[in-house]
Amino acid sequence: MKRFLSLISLILFSTVLFAQEDGWTSLFNGKNLDGWKVSENPSSFSVVNGEIKIDGPRAHAFYVGEVNNADFKNFEFSAEVKTMPKANSGIFFHTKYQETGWPDKGYEVQVNQSHSDWRKTGSLYSFNDVKEVYVKDGEWYTEHIIVKGDHVTVKINGKTVMEYIESEDKNRPANAGEKKIDQGTFALQAHDPESVIFYRNIKVKVLD
Repeated sequence: MKRFLSLISLILFSTVLFAQEDGWTSLFNGKNLDGWKVSENPSSFSVVNGEIKIDGPRAHAFYVGEVNNADFKNFEFSAEVKTMPKANSGIFFHTKYQETGWPDKGYEVQVNQSHSDWRKTGSLYSFNDVKEVYVKDGEWYTEHIIVKGDHVTVKINGKTVMEYIESEDKNRPANAGEKKIDQGTFALQAHDPESVIFYRNIKVKVLD
């Protein structure tokens, strides 16, 4: 029995050590929305089979948990995503909680394969847009966002589909306001009642 307990302890220690060396930290526990605060229409977000299901009117789930005090500047963010037909969603970064409306602060990385909006998955919404579709509705894929300095990279299933350097954007609108590189938290978007999206394995790696 002692040997068994020692083995379990070693495995647990090795797991924790690996997580520390790997540098990734989970933002979603797979059980509930602890650590997330949903604006406007909380019923649009639920947890089903270990996944965040988005289904309902406009709302945004903002990360407000303990990881890095929910304040991120340079980071890598990764989530597995599955869209259903005609679904629209988005992943915001450098944002902050607000009660209603589309987030005013930070950038949105688009999630959309077949919604009527021509800006598709991987777009840095309205700043550097992607027209190509790289994945199919109904299939899980990985959306990976890297922000370092004023350089944003988006990868879909490991393929770089968008890069943006804010300081080199000669067409940046004068009224962009708080839609800029700064620091802040993440948010997931419920866009409209016809959009059904699933998220799982949501994690972050804080960079220097």
